[in-house]
Amino acid sequence: MSCTTILVGKDASYDGSTMIARNDDSGAGHFTPKKMVVLPAREGDTEYTSVLSHVKVSLPYKAYRCTIMPNAVKGKGLWGACGVNEKEVGMTATETITSNPRVLGADPLVEYQPADDTHPEVPGGIGEEDLVILTLPYINSAREGVQRLGALLEKYGTYEMNGIAFSDKDEIWWLETIGGHHWMARRVPDDSYVVMPNQLGIDEFDFEDALGEQADFMCSSDLLEFVERYHLDLTQYFNDELELEEDDEDPDNTASDVIDFRRGFDDDSDTNSEDDESDQALSEFDPRAAFGSHDDADHVYNTPRAWFMLRYFNPTDFVWDGPDADYKPESDDLPWCLVPEKKITPEDVKYVLSSHFQGTPYDPYKSYGDKSLAGAYRSIGINRNDFLGFIQIRPYMPKGSRAIEWVAFASNAFNAMIPLYPQVDRFPDYLSNTTGKVSTDNFYWTSRLIAALSDAGFRKNQNHIERYQLLVQSKANRIINTTDDELRVLGDPEMVRKVQEKANAAVAELASKAASDTLRQVLDETSNLMKNQFARSDA
Repeated sequence: MSCTTILVGKDASYDGSTMIARNDDSGAGHFTPKKMVVLPAREGDTEYTSVLSHVKVSLPYKAYRCTIMPNAVKGKGLWGACGVNEKEVGMTATETITSNPRVLGADPLVEYQPADDTHPEVPGGIGEEDLVILTLPYINSAREGVQRLGALLEKYGTYEMNGIAFSDKDEIWWLETIGGHHWMARRVPDDSYVVMPNQLGIDEFDFEDALGEQADFMCSSDLLEFVERYHLDLTQYFNDELELEEDDEDPDNTASDVIDFRRGFDDDSDTNSEDDESDQALSEFDPRAAFGSHDDADHVYNTPRAWFMLRYFNPTDFVWDGPDADYKPESDDLPWCLVPEKKITPEDVKYVLSSHFQGTPYDPYKSYGDKSLAGAYRSIGINRNDFLGFIQIRPYMPKGSRAIEWVAFASNAFNAMIPLYPQVDRFPDYLSNTTGKVSTDNFYWTSRLIAALSDAGFRKNQNHIERYQLLVQSKANRIINTTDDELRVLGDPEMVRKVQEKANAAVAELASKAASDTLRQVLDETSNLMKNQFARSDA
């Protein structure tokens, strides 16, 4: 799968919310119908079986209610994709990321092996199909999400490289898998945002913290030893320090032993400059160089997307264009996170996740000037966006009303994003009744039709799409603002749920009417562009 993710820390957002958003994209050449549903709370012993890898996982006795965005067509598993649970913890999974032969040779992916005449079936690990359903119903915080998923990865392994985000009202954590069984996670700085375009992204990691207090970093328990054993670190200073610390009389002494040894010192004890330099080295490890990729394909498919998003949020802090640019679309050293020049809004998130490199030479819809570079790079708002899932958790609202789950279906360049309250028992049919049958009775297929028709006549339809997006988001925001005022004074949880479901119904009705009107408009415009058009006056 190919996706694009943005994470916004609470001090970087316009209202103090944590915000995590991801485009869920199908692979090249196909599309995956999606729907939005609620999984009810559950109590009882049960076992999960992966459709793709056949691995069996025993689940905790108690599961919280949560929302998910599963595939609408059965056959390849649930693929929960993203959601919010009743404890107001958000999760999005996954951003497919990259690795390199050194990592995959040291810790191979755990792939399913079907039975044959000589060997029994061997289950594979867990993957994107499974991660949300195995994690989200059982966690009380973003940090717990990292801890639970990390333990699952170490026990069962994974058959693919993935990045996963967790959020609550205070924190956002980003976890990246490393090979078959290893992982690392970093807390998004509160004042920063993160962009992720299908590459292993974390560019700085502090092993001292990850193996100690875990204030901002976490990882699999043997990750440091794994790095040293297979010579994965490419920061020479770090390697030199590890060699300096090893005990000549005990060749089995590992880097992790060094960490344990340092922890034994009293905080007030004297330390020499070598200790300080070693500690600094442990905090300067570059995981992107160690675990990631820098393939030629990355420079066309991945890094340009990060470049566009960073360029949008920090337009004047760096030079982005021209031969002397600080960062270019193919730069390997694009920052994983930055402090934005202004506070980030939901409209900003939607805009960058809808990007087709507008305002640059790479826009495939470019209609003027030199078009030689148009379409050179993979757009963010691509034709095969299945949906945009955007979780906003607002600290200023009462418990039970903090979360808003924004959603848009199909190609982001042409769709409209709507906000919904996730602490409900069900969503309106317009969002949850998607099947494999094309129908204008749901948001997914209507959005797909609007996108395909609008693309065919982009210049003629652009105004219709802009008006559609502005109308839906403006009126939906009004519904949320009015409902929030009502929710602030309600104490009864049942009344809160009913008010939220009523608001969701109003938003769905708004989306249905606006999408239907827009579909008619773009159908008319594009029909008039058909090549067999002819009027009597043309004779």
